[in-house]
Parts: sequence; structure tokens; C-alpha cells
Amino acid sequence: MSPATVTPVLPLLVLLPFFGAFVAACMPGGSRTRPAAVSGVVTLAALLLAIFQFGRIAGGEVPTSTFRWLPEFGLDIVLRMDGLAWVFTVMVLGIGLLVLVYARYYMSRRDPVARFFAYMLAFMGSMLGIVLSGNLIQMVVFWELTSLTSFLLIGYWQERNDARRGARMAFTVTTTGGLCLLAGVLILGHIVGSYELDAVLAAADQVRAHALYLPALVLVALGALTKSAQFPFHFWLPHAMAAPTPVSAYLHSATMVKAGVFLLMRLWPVLSGTMEWTWIVGGAGVLTLLLGSFFAIFQHDMKGLLAYSTISHLGLITVLLGIGTPLSVVAAVFHTMNHAVFKASLFMAVGIIDHESGTRDMRILRGLAKAMPYTAALAIVASAAMAGVPLLNGFLSKEMFFAEATLVGGTEDWSMAVAATLMGIFSVAYSLRFISVFVGPLARDLPQDPHEPPRWMRFPIECLVLLCIAVGVLPQRVVGDVLAVAAHAVLGPRMPEYDLGIWHGFNLPLLMSAVALGGGLVFYVFLRRRFDLRSRSKVPVLHRLKGAQAYENSMLGLQLAADWLMRWSGTRRLQRQFLLIMVALVAVPLLLARPLPALPELRLADVDALFALLWLIGAACAVAAAWKAKYHRLAALIMVGGTGIVTSITFLWLSAPDLALTQLMVETVTTVLILLGLRWLPPRFAPPGLATRAPGRTWLRRSRDMLVAAAGGLGLAAVGYAVLTRAPSATISDFYLLRALPEGGGSNVVNVLLVDFRGFDTMGEITVLGAVALTVYALLRRFRPAHESVAIPVQQASDVDPAVTQSPAQQARSGYLMVPAVYLRFLLPVMGMLAAYFFMRGHNLPGGGFVAGLIFATALIVQYMVAGTDWVESHLRLRPHRWIAWGLATACLTGMGAWLFGYPFLTSHTAHLDLPLLGEIHVPSAFVFDLGVFLVVVGATMLILVALAHQSLRSHRAPPGAGRAAIPPAKEIQ
Repeated sequence: MSPATVTPVLPLLVLLPFFGAFVAACMPGGSRTRPAAVSGVVTLAALLLAIFQFGRIAGGEVPTSTFRWLPEFGLDIVLRMDGLAWVFTVMVLGIGLLVLVYARYYMSRRDPVARFFAYMLAFMGSMLGIVLSGNLIQMVVFWELTSLTSFLLIGYWQERNDARRGARMAFTVTTTGGLCLLAGVLILGHIVGSYELDAVLAAADQVRAHALYLPALVLVALGALTKSAQFPFHFWLPHAMAAPTPVSAYLHSATMVKAGVFLLMRLWPVLSGTMEWTWIVGGAGVLTLLLGSFFAIFQHDMKGLLAYSTISHLGLITVLLGIGTPLSVVAAVFHTMNHAVFKASLFMAVGIIDHESGTRDMRILRGLAKAMPYTAALAIVASAAMAGVPLLNGFLSKEMFFAEATLVGGTEDWSMAVAATLMGIFSVAYSLRFISVFVGPLARDLPQDPHEPPRWMRFPIECLVLLCIAVGVLPQRVVGDVLAVAAHAVLGPRMPEYDLGIWHGFNLPLLMSAVALGGGLVFYVFLRRRFDLRSRSKVPVLHRLKGAQAYENSMLGLQLAADWLMRWSGTRRLQRQFLLIMVALVAVPLLLARPLPALPELRLADVDALFALLWLIGAACAVAAAWKAKYHRLAALIMVGGTGIVTSITFLWLSAPDLALTQLMVETVTTVLILLGLRWLPPRFAPPGLATRAPGRTWLRRSRDMLVAAAGGLGLAAVGYAVLTRAPSATISDFYLLRALPEGGGSNVVNVLLVDFRGFDTMGEITVLGAVALTVYALLRRFRPAHESVAIPVQQASDVDPAVTQSPAQQARSGYLMVPAVYLRFLLPVMGMLAAYFFMRGHNLPGGGFVAGLIFATALIVQYMVAGTDWVESHLRLRPHRWIAWGLATACLTGMGAWLFGYPFLTSHTAHLDLPLLGEIHVPSAFVFDLGVFLVVVGATMLILVALAHQSLRSHRAPPGAGRAAIPPAKEIQ
């Protein structure tokens, strides 16, 4: 095989569906044509790009595109397309294109059609990400994306309870399997030393010989079996039939359920060849193909029948992979392709029947061939292919399955051959049950008069049925080269010789096929006469095997356990929650610190009197805050601010100016935040007539809380002391100190650490900060505090600080703020220049985007405090949402810019510019990233504080008892 080549086609293949999903989602929901046209054009373009790659792949190339991201952790974005990936890509895009054409006519104008096509394209992109991934961790990410997007598709009709239930069930089962797959992949990466697919495939012997082989196999198998609905996880697939029929035709023929068998094929060279593989994979497959085919016979819903038949055929593919011979792998790939073709056509035929007759119930459907002859002919041919009738594609791959089944156990054990034959008999029986709706007299009691669908709604089925016939008649010419390329990607040098001819003479597989066809016909006639399939509601013998009921019982047990845990440990009182936290702060250090660190020997000569006085002031402020909180909240807040200032001075004393500056600004913003929060709290004084707690009990509670709080503080201090007094060794700080200037381009180690060495952490932190701000805004937009004028007795009104009962604007107008408002407005440009100063110097001196953002946010907060929200919003026109969005976009695009030069994500570079008057300056790319941090900090801070202030002001103006009409609409806080 020739060396891997870099091609831009692969990322384009993955990104095109997501781009189409974005465009479709932005379209109005009233039209079906425009989103369908966009979806079709995008899918067709991607399909043509994939088809044009076949020549290179057939020639032995493996096109690859690699984007460096986190190479130290083995997390590069790798896309590769070998023969197996090419076949699945063409299946995903080809059948996806036909399903999108079909959906244009199936979906109702009353449905949110734009959202439907957006979901479909997003799922398509996720599936392409799986089959084209060259990194196992990356594949798991796309794996979970398919679970998420399939959840949206299955639950598309949100008003239906069965759709919501089926979506939750599918999502729970497949995401649980995805977590198992992630654990298995991590074990494989640990064994091999890399998550690159090529490295894992090259280390097959090493993996199988490792002690962790069995855990890796079990976890990977759980991921594959849950996704492909194999026993005992098969129950979610029938419930997913609540989705629209185009979704069922796509997800359950060529995409989602095929992801599991694709994974087994992809890792077959690494994990197969052992008895554990055969028993786990093959055993699950045998049980699945027998149970699925048997249950399918007794379904009354046509989609339910197809769902269980899909489970059975997936079990057939799993059995072939579990057998483990090279020819069985060829048969598995071949049947995967054939099943996708005839099953997609059958699902779409059922959708037409449902669309035109108003029902899918086989107990009342009959004689449809008279009303829709063309659709009936297409559905009968596709169901014959599903049954394995000769001269159709399903016959060829099923005969290969029979041939491999006869080899299992040799001449002594025929159990596998018997199971395969039984499955063939059952598949013929349920295929005849499916065909029965087209024969006999036309039913007269249908919800709608059945008729042929629009021409283009039937066109996708015609294409697929024509392919079924073409493969069945001319297999070598139609699919021979494609099958050889796909199988070679799995087997490599172990590729066997095989013949795709229609006739191989009289042999045992042919006899098994004849027995299956004849036995299936006899079995179906027997069931109709003996059991009356139209009226029977239970599956004979196996009706108690209900996986869905076991799932519901498990979910109920988890819910009850969660409720018990909440009753045992939860509380609605914030004070008790803090009590549990502080107890944990005491207990955890005692459990983890073994042995406990010895206390240092303190000598008065070693204590700096000024520093000790500083800490005494801070401790006094803390104690006073706890004491004054009982009587006066504002005074307690001032004392807390005193402890914050002492903390800032301590950082400065210990030569940490960055921390001191940050702490000071955080204290400022936090003080405003708590001030606004105080306005939401009810008065401290109880209304007349309300019973109060006994003084002795209150004293005991406060004493307990004081002791626990002190113990918690001492526990944290013990942890800090244990860390600081550990044995001297090389620390990570030495790494940053030595490399900050030469590699990060800055002498301020703290800032270089945040925006360069650990820029990815900072990216996550500002993302969380933005999410928190949006969450606070969303929670406050429909909520207002209790009116603050109630429950304050006249005789105690003097104890209430006017700062708590007046709005900031009222305080300014009434003279409570002694500084004229016009002077404070001059602070905005001054503090803006100060923020710019600290921002520009941050890479080399104390400062940076975070501190600058807090400074600028403080400048804006002053304007709100002086003039109120109305003046600021009308004059400054702040849009905090946009600040957050632009900040995240700036930070993300800065990190992605490194990809353009072939470096990992967020790699920093420094450019030296020679500017007039200023001379030579260096501009690091981290400067732009820091700008994103600045924008997010300003936007998040303002969104939280303005939301609090705006709601508080609105509630203050509202009269007592005002309803929802007094709540400001969302658009008032931009």
C-alpha cells in the first residue's frame, strides 16, 4: 500500500453536511422545497466528491488529512479513507440523498420541515465523521454526536409520547454504550501507546497478547452491540419507529445501526482471532438473529416488522464477523451493503402506504396491489430480496452466510448451520407476512382511500429496487470491485479468493437456501391457519422477553435511588448545604493527609509585625462580618470587603502582583453583585405575629456554625501547608519560568501561562463563564424578587439601611451618593484608558485581558449605579450577549489560526513590527486571544450584574401584588 496522501476532500466531506444543516436551520419552516433543495444539493456534492475518490483507493492509496491539535496527548484530528470507509461513505451519502428526496414529499407543510432537514444533515455529518475518523478518540466524539442527533430525529414529533419515549430510550442505551466504547478506546491507546487508527491496526498482536485485551474487547463490544441493537440491547430499535418514516429508512438501514457493525469491521484485525471474540460477538449475533427474525413474524405494525427484521439481519452480520474467517468478513461486508439497499426501499414503501392509506396496521391492510400496483410491485421485489430469493442481492450474501455457517464446528457440531437455516425460515415467513398486505380484496375500512404517491416520492424506491435486481443478476460487474476494495481494507494480505457468481452448483448452502424458502412458506401457512396472525397479540413462547420493560424497571430503580439520595442528603436550606460543605472540608484533609504534617516551630523573631497586624485586621473583619450579618447586611458586606483587601495586600506582599490586582477587581465586582443580591432577599425582621426562634436555640446554632466554619478553614489551611512543605523536587513552576520568555514571548509568567501554555484551559474557562452568564440571564428574565416594602415594622424601620431600600438611581437623585453624577461619568473614559493600559502591558507586566475586563466592567457598573439602567442602555447601547459571542469567536479563531500554519490548536506566535514613531514592537498572537478573554469577561460580568440590577429596579417600581405583566421582557436586557 502506498504512503498516505494529504487531501482537502476529506474535511470537506465531513463539513459539507454540517454547513448544509446550518443553512437549512436558518430557513423559514413553512416551505418544504427550499430546505429540501439545499439538503439535496449539499448531499449530492459530497456524494460526487466521494465517488471521484474511488480510483485512488482502488489503486491502493489511503487519502489522509491530519490537523495537529494536541499531539502530546495523541489527540490530532485525522481523517482517512480506505476501501471500507469509502463504501460506508457512499452508502451514507447515496441512500441519504434518496431519503432526502423522499422526505420532500413525505413531510407535511405543518411540520417544522427546516428543522427536520437540519437534523438529517447534522446526523449525516456525524456518521461521516465516524467512518472517516483516523483517530479513535475523534471517532468516539462523532459516535456520541450520532446518538445526540438521532435523539433529535427520533423525537422529532415532540408532541407524541411514544416519540419522546423512543428517543429517550435510544439515547440512553446508545450513549451508555458510547461511554463503554470510550473506556475501551482508552485501554487500546494505553496498550498501543497511540490513538491513531493506523498505529492500533499495526499493533494487533501486541493488543491480543496484553493482559488488558479482554476488558478492551468487552468495552468495545458493548459500544458496538448497543449501537447495532444486538441482544440484549435490541429493545430500543422497535421503539425508535415512532420517528418519521424517512428517519427510520435512513437511520435503520444505512447509518446509525450500521455504525456498530462498522466498528466491529474496523477493529476486526485487532480484536478478532480469539475465543473471547467468537463467544462475545458471535454469541450475541446468534441470539439476535434468531430472536429478531422470530419476533418480526408476529408484529402488526409494518414498521415494527421491519424493525425486528433489521435486528435479525444485523445479528447475521455480527455472526459473520464473530466467525472470524476471512471469507466470513467478505460476506459481512457484502450483506451490509445489500441490507442497506433493500431495507431502505422497504421502509420508504411502508411510508408511502402509511401516507396514502392512513395506517400501517397489517391486521386491516389488504389488497393494496389493486390501489397502488407500482408501489406494491416495488415492495414485493424488495421483500423478496430480504427473504433471500434467487436473482436478488439478498440471496447472494445470505448464501455466503450459509456457507460459512456450515464450517463452524466442522462435521461434529451442526448447531450453527441449524441456527442459520432457522433464521432463513423465519425471514421468509415475515417477508410473506409483509407481502400479505398487497394481496386479496382491497380493504374498505381504511382511514384514507389508498392511491399511488407522487412520481418523485416513488423514485428513490425504484432506484434501490433496480440496484437489488442488478446486483442479484450481475453481481461481479455491479459490485465486485467495490466489495473487493472494502474487504481488502479489513483483511489486508489475508484477502481470500471468492466467486460472486450466481450458480455454484448443487451444494449444502444451496440446499439450506431451498429449505429456508420452502420451510418459510410452510411455516407461514401453518401460523396463519393455526394462530391467526391478524388477531394474535403475543409472541408464542417468548412473549415475556421484553427488554423494554427491563429498561423501564432499571430507569425507575435509578429514579427511586436518586430520590432516596436527595431525601437523605439534600436540603432546600442554603445554610445546611454550607454546613455539609464545611464538614467535608474538615473530613477530607484528615482522610487524605497520611501522615498529617507536623506543625512548624513559630518564633517571634520570624514574624513580621506589620504582616501580622495586617492579618489581624483581616481576621477582625471576618469575625465582624459574621457578627454584623445578624443585624446589618450592608455592614457585614463592608467587613467582607475588608478581608478581600487584606487578601489582595497579602498577594502583593508575597510578590504576586497579578493575583493582587485580580483579587482587588474581583472584590469590587463581587461587592456590587452581593449588593444587588441583597435586594432580592426578604427583610431580616419578621412580620408582626410571626413566631420567632428561641434565643437559646439560635445561639447554639450559630456557635455550631462558627466552630464548623473555623474547622473547615483550618482544614484548607492544613492542605495548603502540606502542599507547600512537601519534599523539594523539580516542580512544574520551573518549566514555566524557564520557557515563558523564549517560547511564550512574554516575561509575565502568569499571563503567558494563561494565554499560551494553558490556553486550552482558559478557553474552557471563558466558555463556562459565558454559559453561566447566559444561564443567570435566562433564570432572571422571568423572575422578580419579593417586594421589599413588606414585613418591616414601623418601629424597626430605622434599623434598615436606606441603601438597601432605594434603587441606585433613586439614591443618586436623592443625594445619597455625595458625588455629583456628572463627575462619575468622567470615570468611564479614565477607567477605559486604565483598562487598555493593563491590557496592553499584560504579556510582560502585571495585567492582562481578565484584569482589564474587570476594570472596564467596573467602569460600566459605575455608570449604572449613577444613572440607572435606562440612561445607560439608551446612551451606551451595550449588548452583553454580543460581547460574549465576539469574545468566544475571537479566542476560538485565534486558536484555529495556528492550523493554517500547520501548528497545533492555540499555538502562539510572535510577530515583530517596525512602526513609525513607536519603533520595533512585538505582537504575540496570544494578544488576540487575550482580547477574546477581555470581551467575554466584560460581557459576562455586565450581563449578570445588569440582569440583577434591571430586575431589581423593575420589581422596586412594581406595586405590591403585581403579576407577570410587571416582569420586563427579555429584549429589554440586551
